[in-house]
Amino acid sequence: MGAKLMTTRPLADSLPSSDQKARWDRVRERLRNEVGEAAFNSWLRPVDFVECADRSVRLSVPTRFMRDWVVKHYADRVRTLWSNEDAACDSVEILVATAAAAPARARPAGKDAAPQAGNSLSGDLESRFAFPAAEAASKLTFDHFVVGKPNELAYAAAQRVAEAETVPFNPLYLAGGAGLGKTHLMHAIAYHMQKKFPERRIAYLSAERFMYEFVRALRDKNVMLFKEQLRSVDVLMIDDVQFIAGKESTQEEFFHTFNALIDQNRQIVISGDRSPSDLDHMEERMRSRLGWGLVADIHATDYELRLGILHSKAEQLGAKVPQQVLEFLAHRITSNVRELEGGLNRVLAYSNLVGRPITLETTQEVLKDLLRANDRRVSIEDIQKRVAEHFNVRLGDMHSPRRARAVARPRQVAMYLCKQLTTRSLPEIGRKFGGRDHTTVMHAVRKIDELKREDSALAEDIELLRRSLES
Repeated sequence: MGAKLMTTRPLADSLPSSDQKARWDRVRERLRNEVGEAAFNSWLRPVDFVECADRSVRLSVPTRFMRDWVVKHYADRVRTLWSNEDAACDSVEILVATAAAAPARARPAGKDAAPQAGNSLSGDLESRFAFPAAEAASKLTFDHFVVGKPNELAYAAAQRVAEAETVPFNPLYLAGGAGLGKTHLMHAIAYHMQKKFPERRIAYLSAERFMYEFVRALRDKNVMLFKEQLRSVDVLMIDDVQFIAGKESTQEEFFHTFNALIDQNRQIVISGDRSPSDLDHMEERMRSRLGWGLVADIHATDYELRLGILHSKAEQLGAKVPQQVLEFLAHRITSNVRELEGGLNRVLAYSNLVGRPITLETTQEVLKDLLRANDRRVSIEDIQKRVAEHFNVRLGDMHSPRRARAVARPRQVAMYLCKQLTTRSLPEIGRKFGGRDHTTVMHAVRKIDELKREDSALAEDIELLRRSLES
């Protein structure tokens, strides 16, 4: 017989006999000598002896994560050492002593010994990390997501993950700028899963929240509980992963959590403001793992999609908005969906509060600040034209295959400014420069960044161009 893994269950009512306790003390001391002080303090000191009964030694640990680790690395050795003390007990059971739940069926230790999905997360995790059903049930569902060419791949991928009985691709990485629908799709996935698979445990948190909770766990010397909480879920969702870039300790913990869940075939869904390969100050191994599954880009909205979003929003609100007004807003507010819907909300609120009908004139008056801000936004074409004039090259050189330095350097500057001053993705910028690959744009951005530090004249040129484009 060998080691056994037990899920959370009440511990025995009777205390262990003094003889059994003495045997356990001798086994613990042997383990301490064998594994060393550091490993003993981390993994074996928290293990408590419960009893030896029915030919089995029963031990308890505080968390599931610790239980899995002890079973994998130490249970067989504990069984051998205990058998030397008492041949009548020749197997080991590991219990999680966190709740007085009904006894659960013992399962053999090994690859398939991961905790089974329960109806909810354990107490602390449920209150701090669990997906907020009430918030999701508002309007952030698949039914309220308007699909168009810029987001159709991301939408289809999100639906596949939400519907799948097994993990279809891991992770699903949603990439796109602010206000384009990443968070909406993540909420839609979680909400749909809650309805279809109520037994799944879903943890949803922003990257900033992940970092905060990890730092708090370090401060409170409670890192093991933090690890157990996030590594025992069925679905982990991390929003805006770019915020952990440059945070070495947080990246390290996220890396190990990511790997642990992938190894257990648990679904991971992540969003970021750019593709994994473009995440600055993110470790290469982390960028590589984020791109393992499916990277689904959400591109900037086109006119048809913006108009569809406005129609959908007006219908949800039960508001009658003239078609002329909707078309005007779709043409003029091009930055992101959040500003687009915010503009419509302001127009509707003004009409309701003041009692005036919605017309093109009132819309222009109410949104004049927002419309001015959108008018000031710089386009890729504006940047190309201004850079070409500044460096005295032809506008066509921005798209040409010519590699002469006199042409290539201004083109790189233009790509750099496009990355800095627009919300366009790297692939979109590359397409506007003669169909170049996104890696070419990435190289240009890094190259100009380096040259700015070395060449003060170039840095002044770029600053002058930036000011003139933003004015």
